[in-house]
Amino acid sequence: MPVRGIHPPAARAVAVALGLTLCGAALTLPARASVVDDPVGTSAEGAAIDLRALGSYETGLFDESGAEIVAYHGGSQRLFSVNAHAGEVTVLDVADPAAPTKLFALQTTGVAADDGSTVPAGAVANSVAVRADGLVAVAVESDPKTDAGWVVFFDAAADGSALGAVRVGALPDMVTFTPDGARAVVADEGEPDDDYTVDPEGDVAVVDVPDGVTAPSQDAVRFADFHAYEADGALPAGVRVFAGIEGTDHPVSRNLEPEYVAVSADSTTAYAVLQEANAVAVVDLAGAEVTEIWPLGAKDFSIEGQGIDPSDEDGGIDVRTVPVQGLYMPDGLNAYTAGGETYLVTANEGDAREWGDYEEPVRIKDLGEDGVAPLCADSPVAGRTADDDLGRLDVSRASGLRADGECYEEVFAFGGRSFSIWTTDGEQVFDSGDDFERITAEAAPENFNSDHGESSFESRSDAKGPEPENMAIGEVDGRTYAFVGLERVGGVMVYDVTDPAAAQFVQYVNNRDFSVSAEDAIDDGASPAEAVAAAGDLGPEGLAFIAGDDSPTGEPMLAVGNEVSGSTTLFAIDGPAATQVPARGVLTDDNAHDGVRGGAYTVSVDLWWGQNATQVRLLEDGEVVATRNLVDATPSAQHVEFDLTGRTDGRYTYTCELVNAAGTTDCRSHTVRVTDAAPAAPRLSHDNHDKDGAYTVSADLWWGTNATGWTLVEDGEQVATGALTDATPSAQHVEVPLTGREPGTHTYRMVFTNDLGETSSKELTVRVK
Repeated sequence: MPVRGIHPPAARAVAVALGLTLCGAALTLPARASVVDDPVGTSAEGAAIDLRALGSYETGLFDESGAEIVAYHGGSQRLFSVNAHAGEVTVLDVADPAAPTKLFALQTTGVAADDGSTVPAGAVANSVAVRADGLVAVAVESDPKTDAGWVVFFDAAADGSALGAVRVGALPDMVTFTPDGARAVVADEGEPDDDYTVDPEGDVAVVDVPDGVTAPSQDAVRFADFHAYEADGALPAGVRVFAGIEGTDHPVSRNLEPEYVAVSADSTTAYAVLQEANAVAVVDLAGAEVTEIWPLGAKDFSIEGQGIDPSDEDGGIDVRTVPVQGLYMPDGLNAYTAGGETYLVTANEGDAREWGDYEEPVRIKDLGEDGVAPLCADSPVAGRTADDDLGRLDVSRASGLRADGECYEEVFAFGGRSFSIWTTDGEQVFDSGDDFERITAEAAPENFNSDHGESSFESRSDAKGPEPENMAIGEVDGRTYAFVGLERVGGVMVYDVTDPAAAQFVQYVNNRDFSVSAEDAIDDGASPAEAVAAAGDLGPEGLAFIAGDDSPTGEPMLAVGNEVSGSTTLFAIDGPAATQVPARGVLTDDNAHDGVRGGAYTVSVDLWWGQNATQVRLLEDGEVVATRNLVDATPSAQHVEFDLTGRTDGRYTYTCELVNAAGTTDCRSHTVRVTDAAPAAPRLSHDNHDKDGAYTVSADLWWGTNATGWTLVEDGEQVATGALTDATPSAQHVEVPLTGREPGTHTYRMVFTNDLGETSSKELTVRVK
């Protein structure tokens, strides 16, 4: 397919606070943000949209689940990002999407539920959803995770105080609201414990929620369980139920583990992925009943266009057809409507059961060893077990056995390395085939099938490849797009899915710098915060589409929570890449607007009308001092504010570069003169009218650049110091009480300081009798 590379010029902001406004006041940018200078990517020729990183919030955590599922509330312009490491939900102000800032965190531990229970210490937030009116639902697993969990409710626009909670099933892994807002639907995964001694039932909890922003009561919770499928023959063929704890009741219900939920547009039906079972459960929400389970089947990697690279030791990139089946086993699931019909979209990650002593994955070359059945002699894989062929590929020991259990007729790998579109009857109408591996191979050949924690080559080829994890769906300019996150190599695949049976690749963009291997950098002594800030986004986990009508910029955006780098990143969704360079911007400053030419001021860039920029760089005396990503809303105006500090007396010449895909436009130069960087001079006075040894020396700065500290010098010796608040050009006043001064003449001098200099008062003489 024709493609074009994504290589926008950029420079990381240094020692400067920035602000961006389309209207209104500027906001502060964190000191560092993991938007990399040169993101990896490629786009289809004539792509109608362009996904581009705007700004990022970092937890500073590496590989500790610092950012997972994300949800956005338009009314408050807040983004909610699950920090599983801290067991909470980070609330971000994204009114300026180039500078997400943390407001506070939603705490779930200690919250009293309506059933009388209390969320214990050690409980973990797993998922978050926000209703249009601001009702927030957080799915929380218990400690231990095999106990029943909770959904805790909050007000999106409030201060983070919990509204209440209800009890649901074990390990609630995902929560969503129905489109009509009447219900919260929860996937209670019910995973076993690590020792495989306790395995709770999986179910789907259906919670009827109030119309207002209040918590429901416990009697609003109903459960759709899988008990109807326990009888022999009740479970459809192809739904994988295996392993399990011998002798337990409801073995099917304990084996089926809802991972993710999507809801039909009419809010009547939920669809829950049963990942390890490779199936989807259909839930009638009115009756809270599982009405159907349909298996997803397997993808035939021997068909042209559906190949994989199956080995990490084959000497290079080799996406080819192989006689292997791939179990789709999706993680993320979403639903959308096309032509009046509901379609389901799956991110075909693949997963395995590994609990206690049971490990489902086995390499093909190890079949026939350690008590595992061998390959059948007539298997198409027989004789292809070399490391550079199929030998190192992980497959399931639970699938593909001949009827007598003696050998494997077929082998089934984990995941489809793709995304698929299905009807609500379980018929597949589209699969992306081997696109993901071929596209990432073209975009990042030296890091093909890399892992997330470290930059590598082919390290994931023998497992699940790029590992599509999750996706969001949204409409832009009348077209419907799927945004699919790749957990391992990273990045987002964008497809136009307006026609479900003929989805088309649009773009791949990966906000990652492969030259920085985070895990290796940390091993070499770098702090996790430094490593992930340099490496960019690692391990995308949750994605949320933000419609233009709700967006703070008025243009659609995408939010991505990255589990490994702990970063939450906002992407602009621009229209087609610009074919014209930006219009010329105008530079202005506010220095001396208050009458003081101090060392802290704002330089603004205004593009009043015309082709917009997607990035602006500010240059001071020929050197780039700040970079800002922008939203392209051509032909609307663009306004950027650069808040500069620490400039000493002198002249500074500013220029700027407005950048988009078509090129760069320079601004005309603009000069700022600083003459008042150091504090203005204070004037001293005293109240020793009776000339005794106790009096007060006062210092007054009536107008000018303020000080942040003061020192009183008496007879050439420092006798007192203190701090001041800078509110330039307002007055400042200091009083220093003195006692016990000996008779005679004493001279005083007050020194006012800030980070750019110091200024001394004239001497003051005080006589003591």
